[in-house]
Amino acid sequence: MHFTGRTWRPPYEANSYIIQLTSGCTYGKCSFCNLYKEEPFCLTPLSTFEEDLAEIKKYQPNARRIFLTGANPFALSYEKLKPYILTVRDYLIKCQTIAMFASIRDIKNKEVWQLKKLRAMGVNGLSIGTESGDDETLFLAKKGYTSQDILEQCRKLDEAGIEYYFVYMAGLAGAGGGTRNAVNSAKVFSQLNPYFIHVDSLTLFQGTELYTLANEGKFIPAGEKERLEEMQIFIKNLQIRTHFFANTISNFYPVTAYLPKEREKVVGELQHVMDTFSEEEMLEYRKGLKTLG
Repeated sequence: MHFTGRTWRPPYEANSYIIQLTSGCTYGKCSFCNLYKEEPFCLTPLSTFEEDLAEIKKYQPNARRIFLTGANPFALSYEKLKPYILTVRDYLIKCQTIAMFASIRDIKNKEVWQLKKLRAMGVNGLSIGTESGDDETLFLAKKGYTSQDILEQCRKLDEAGIEYYFVYMAGLAGAGGGTRNAVNSAKVFSQLNPYFIHVDSLTLFQGTELYTLANEGKFIPAGEKERLEEMQIFIKNLQIRTHFFANTISNFYPVTAYLPKEREKVVGELQHVMDTFSEEEMLEYRKGLKTLG
């Protein structure tokens, strides 16, 4: 198998078969991220991609779900994606789902009819790092799109029948901004149909713009309990049926729930954590994180 640079997949794709379609990120401007900082965006040659598919076929001929790596392979145009997706079908005839990372920016270059074609070819399960649905927070994070863009582009996915997952980042709005971020994000997300919402908690790493701003006193990170309160508000304001996961290493305490059925349960769990642990204990945990991988 051919992998170059950073190979990253969401925790919920742990059982998928991984193959590299692209490496690096087409954007690279998010103020909280340095994952692909020194890695230029590159498309895997189709011949190399075929070699990897042949290897998967040799060992897992009945693979039903694969995950295409790269920060945002969905940035490729419909015409560039099409031959790769069709080649997957040539090698893995039982493959039902071809999933990958995507950005709101990446959906803009595709018409609904093209999205429908990709869905028919097996493209499904787009992991979208929205991070927020609050315009002020999106601007701070330098995401390159607005809440209105989220609505417009994800409605295209809904129309095409493509399943997608959102990432929400607690603490991204900084100290004092959590309530606004939670309420406005929940309002936007509740107008759409994410199959699940995956929550991370902002962790500042050296080499990111927010890390530098925090050291200069120009960005004040949210406290740990403030982040849990933000998550409670976010959960309370979500008005859709969705799976909620906040169970990665970036979260001090892992929680999962099916909303709205388990809303009160998970809000209560978060309250119990805030009542049980001190701010200092939670902050020490955050300081001990060297990587999120």
